[in-house]
Amino acid sequence: MYVAVKGGEKAIDNAHALLAEDRRGDEAIPELTLAQIEQQLGLAVDRVMTEGSVYDRDLAALALKQAQGDAVEAIFLLRAYRTTLPRFGASLPVETGAMAIRRRISAAFKDLPGGQVLGPTYDYTHRLLDFALAAEGAPRPTVERAETGLEPAPRVTDVLHRQGLIEPSGTGADIPGDLTRQPLNFPAGRDLRLQNLARGDEGFILALAYSSQRGYGNTHPFAGEIRMGEVAVELVPEELGFAIDIGTITVTECQMINQFKGSKDIPPQFTRGYGLTFGQGERKAMAMALVDRSLRAEDLGEQATNPAQDQEFVLYHSDNVEASGFVQHLKLPHYVDFQSELEMIRRLRRENAEAAQ
Repeated sequence: MYVAVKGGEKAIDNAHALLAEDRRGDEAIPELTLAQIEQQLGLAVDRVMTEGSVYDRDLAALALKQAQGDAVEAIFLLRAYRTTLPRFGASLPVETGAMAIRRRISAAFKDLPGGQVLGPTYDYTHRLLDFALAAEGAPRPTVERAETGLEPAPRVTDVLHRQGLIEPSGTGADIPGDLTRQPLNFPAGRDLRLQNLARGDEGFILALAYSSQRGYGNTHPFAGEIRMGEVAVELVPEELGFAIDIGTITVTECQMINQFKGSKDIPPQFTRGYGLTFGQGERKAMAMALVDRSLRAEDLGEQATNPAQDQEFVLYHSDNVEASGFVQHLKLPHYVDFQSELEMIRRLRRENAEAAQ
């Protein structure tokens, strides 16, 4: 992102002071604490963690507070801080099949092993403003909590795979790529594409997913399964040689099921789209899964003719930090460039006038 700018030192200091004043707001109103942001603006915190590529709720809350709630600016702040952190190892892939489930639904099967768990969701709300929330200290409704996670909850796609009705999940790259340490090259493997989509702007990914459903992409999707809950993170220290549990994180996973008519080498079967986010990011995970399937067109021998199927278009333009920087750099001085173009326009108009005479 473009951040370098020169100007009067006093003017810039004053701009910073005005920003701090605007950020604080009326001092008669109590200041927001990081705990309040983390607890009561949790979905915003989850988005900043996902697109900032750092699982730390306190840091994401701090970034949101510093950015006055601007999610893209907060993501930029968190990514910038991420570059200062030391790397001491790589964790094993998280096992979402062993998730401590808080929410699990399937739009493809009504009855599935382990059951459907609605969990916390806006799906069944009436989208009416709840003015009771304006009353500070209003009592919280009581919740009857059922015991979840006690029954085995195999993935829906695993059930279909055992019946031979869906493509294998694949094993992925032996050493997954890392977009934060190496440039993006094309054609990009699915590991890099998924990483890019996870870090991509939710609105952009959502729009591409929507376009693929409206005919601008060869997707005929069913939400096979969406699950949200806690998974263990394991690390294998070199000095030990075996995995140890270093903590748990909350993730949302979406397995999208898509039609596939088959080819001369592959029989008709369902294909997969995959999405995963930090925290509770259901909409982003679903959109990610749809775009992931669209980007697999060439891998499956399909013709790629739409924006959501174009690797370079999707992956190069999905990053909100880069997009924001490239757009906002237009605010910086371009006096010399503009004056040269202004002079060129004047010269061309003079030449046209002389030719007309």
